[in-house]
Amino acid sequence: MKRILFAIAAALSVSPALAADLPPPGPAPVAPAYYKSPEPAYYNWSGFYLGINGGGAFGTSTWNDPVFGSTGGFSTSGFLVGGTVGGNYQFGSFVVGLEGDIDWANLSGSTTVTSCAPYNCATSSDWLGTARVRAGYAWDRILFYGTGGAAFGDIDAYSGYLPTASNSNIGWTVGGGIEGAFAPNWTAKVEYLYVDLGSMSCGFANCGGTTTTVSLTENVIRAGINYKFGW
Repeated sequence: MKRILFAIAAALSVSPALAADLPPPGPAPVAPAYYKSPEPAYYNWSGFYLGINGGGAFGTSTWNDPVFGSTGGFSTSGFLVGGTVGGNYQFGSFVVGLEGDIDWANLSGSTTVTSCAPYNCATSSDWLGTARVRAGYAWDRILFYGTGGAAFGDIDAYSGYLPTASNSNIGWTVGGGIEGAFAPNWTAKVEYLYVDLGSMSCGFANCGGTTTTVSLTENVIRAGINYKFGW
């Protein structure tokens, strides 16, 4: 028992000396830095753009004559293709802008109702242009928009083998669409426009009646691709 107590006492007397000879403790380990991935960049719709568009159109034309009566509305249809120019400004998620376009068109239709006898009544249009305001809401690369403004186009009319009467009209248009950015400077869209070109007067030499009023409305469904320039 004495030997055990003696050994413990000797160990206790040596331990402080050994501890004094040990090197000082190093700095506390540093926790690894936390890495936060960068936030994704949202698409910026602001800028000017040029593009092309094309699609189909279907509409209604009506001939009204004070003597021979009305044809009622008859169908017209065709296709169109052309160019687009515009500009957008984005604030927050809202986008506003101006857009204009000019399209070559091939829209036509005719009817053989009694008021057109003994020939047919035919209406056509060769071109269509618009100047519109656009306003919409953007979810990053997707833009939903409404649009409206002025429409410009020709109304051509003739009866049977008579020469064609043509008049360039100013009307109005309203519609909407969806546009998506598929590359940094490229977007694609699909849109619908209702177009009212008003009416024109067609006399006996062309339409065979007294003073016939010819009206034309169009429903345009088209797609387009735009190249956007930044500010």
